[in-house]
Amino acid sequence: MTATQAVAAKAVPDWRGGFGRLWTAAVVSRFGDSLRTAALPLLAASLTDDPLLIASVTACGFLPWLLFGLLGGAVADRVDQRRAMWAVDLLRGALMASFAVAVALGHATIALLLVLAFALTTLQTLFDNAATALLPALVPAEALAAANARLMTGQQFAGGLLAAPLVPALLLAGDAVPYVADAATYALAALLIASLRTGAPERPPRPGGSTLRKEMAEGLAPLRRDRTLRWLCTATTLCNIGMGALIATLVVHVTDGRPVGTAGNTAYAATITAFAVGGVAGGFLVRRIAERTGRIRAVLLAGTVQTGCLVLMGAVPALAVSIAAMAVFGFMGTVWNVSQTTLMQERAPEGMLGRIAAAFRTLAVAGAPLGALLGGAAAAGWGPHTPALLAAALFSLAVASLTPLIN
Repeated sequence: MTATQAVAAKAVPDWRGGFGRLWTAAVVSRFGDSLRTAALPLLAASLTDDPLLIASVTACGFLPWLLFGLLGGAVADRVDQRRAMWAVDLLRGALMASFAVAVALGHATIALLLVLAFALTTLQTLFDNAATALLPALVPAEALAAANARLMTGQQFAGGLLAAPLVPALLLAGDAVPYVADAATYALAALLIASLRTGAPERPPRPGGSTLRKEMAEGLAPLRRDRTLRWLCTATTLCNIGMGALIATLVVHVTDGRPVGTAGNTAYAATITAFAVGGVAGGFLVRRIAERTGRIRAVLLAGTVQTGCLVLMGAVPALAVSIAAMAVFGFMGTVWNVSQTTLMQERAPEGMLGRIAAAFRTLAVAGAPLGALLGGAAAAGWGPHTPALLAAALFSLAVASLTPLIN
């Protein structure tokens, strides 16, 4: 094997062993999550016609990142990440099974949906930070970009192309069916992660007097010092405010504010499926785009195109336009996410990736609950299509904030 061939081989993660199992667990779990996240807004819309209440379910799904995100990262850098992940998945599976029983018995309420969204995301703060920190232990540094792309592409394929179109059919079989399926995928993912042969990570000893509070603060420091991470985090925060507004009101946008029925379920499923199709396509091409433009310019390109998609959705409120715009939006979303995650993993000091990832996510997700409430208020006050225009304005600010990184 030549030197060039050896480098190319290292740049691709090995499916055997740890990465293959982590990928499978992530894809299986995303399949179940997508069934739930597609079904919950429809369930909320069947319980109330108030856009602000519907949006509040999404807001509660983001709020724990503000309260526990930094703590989750500090814990992820202290514990065996593999054990933390499977334990969290088992607990999430138990919660979903209980919720499925409540739905089947007709006891679902908006209050219960709010509690469920909050509890699942609280557990997710530990799981996601542990997963981000575990990946570099399973693949070589040269293969991180390819590994991130394959993870995100697989998740988009399972979540959007497989799960989303199934939701209307599953709901016809019973309101609780999507949640039963989600509980089962959590259990399967937990078994896969528990089967990893990765031992407890080797970490330098913590200095005397080190506390969780101090370690949480240490995760913020690199975001202040590192110019690239600082501006990238700022841009992602602005985008997530916009995403909060869009996601929380997407079902209202697609149904044009009318009561949800079978036709509305199908239109909503088609829209989120289009987003997933675009995301999968983006996963196949993101490496090529990043190689030609560089990671920062790839993020800038993605944000610019996504802004145009949002303007189109808000200005031309037709279902076909929304489906096409969401496909392109999803494509560029994968380009943004893969480039951003790889940059963070490459630039994080050793032994701090969990805390840095937590600080990044906490700051970036901080605006999502606000965006969800703003989107709900905009839809209630000015019509179901105005949240897309609000999101477009925020994405344009995000793009502008990245310009200092372009030399």
